[in-house]
Amino acid sequence: MTQQENQEETNKRALIFTGGTLGQWALDRIEEGDFLVGADRGAAFLIENGRTPDLALGDFDSVSARQLERIRQISRQFIAFDAVDKDWTDSELALRETISRGYRQVDLLGALGTRFDHSFANVQLLAYANEQDCSLAIVDERNEIRLCDSRMTLTFDPAYTHVSLLPLTYEVKGITLTGFRYPLHEATIRAGASIGVSNVLDALSGTIAITEGLLLVIRTRDTP
Repeated sequence: MTQQENQEETNKRALIFTGGTLGQWALDRIEEGDFLVGADRGAAFLIENGRTPDLALGDFDSVSARQLERIRQISRQFIAFDAVDKDWTDSELALRETISRGYRQVDLLGALGTRFDHSFANVQLLAYANEQDCSLAIVDERNEIRLCDSRMTLTFDPAYTHVSLLPLTYEVKGITLTGFRYPLHEATIRAGASIGVSNVLDALSGTIAITEGLLLVIRTRDTP
């Protein structure tokens, strides 16, 4: 890939569809020019809904032989991994491959589902993405999860009623909030504390600033 091509990919967005809970809400996030990645059953979901994956990858142990053949035939690119001889989940494989192709704006869809171990592992991928200078959002029908390592500005979105702040590292220091109903000034939140749950953005935009640690920023709503 040339330097110009790499810069073009960096400025574009990739959507990774994984094998968790997906629906029409996920399809509605697709915009023209998005690079569509189907991880395992996520590739089948895209194809079943009339979308062509730009890349399909995984061990494909969650699809039937017939689905796998369709994925292989329809996807623009196809990469298969052995279900046993691999170190990472399909979601992590997809994220690593997407980042390696130069994408730095990534949405991970379907990463939250019925398997808590997979959901929790996927949330921790925010730390890996942050190390790679990749802006990753984990999104499902009711939640959007991002990571703050220094400063973040949130624009008011009526789709989300609450903003919760939880430490990904054991401790997050110097938390200062502006534009929120419950402000904080150079506060510390440690693992196990719930003080950051269910805040509200009262202004058209709000700022989250921290001095140390990694902070999960979770925008959420109770109803679909």
